[in-house]
Amino acid sequence: MGVPPSSHFIYIPVVLVLGTVVGFILGSRAARDAIVQEQKRAADRAARKAARATGAATGAAEEKSPPG
Repeated sequence: MGVPPSSHFIYIPVVLVLGTVVGFILGSRAARDAIVQEQKRAADRAARKAARATGAATGAAEEKSPPG
């Protein structure tokens, strides 16, 4: 078993650093997209809740009004 060529002492660390950088970039992009998506879901939930509250208040007011 021989000693690896000297190019491995440059090639392997470069590939590891490149992989780390690419992984960091892709991971941060995915995390940012997940945060934006969660904010949209929260806004949609709040809008649906407000619509239900408004609809319930409107429906309750109509039920209490005298027929006529």
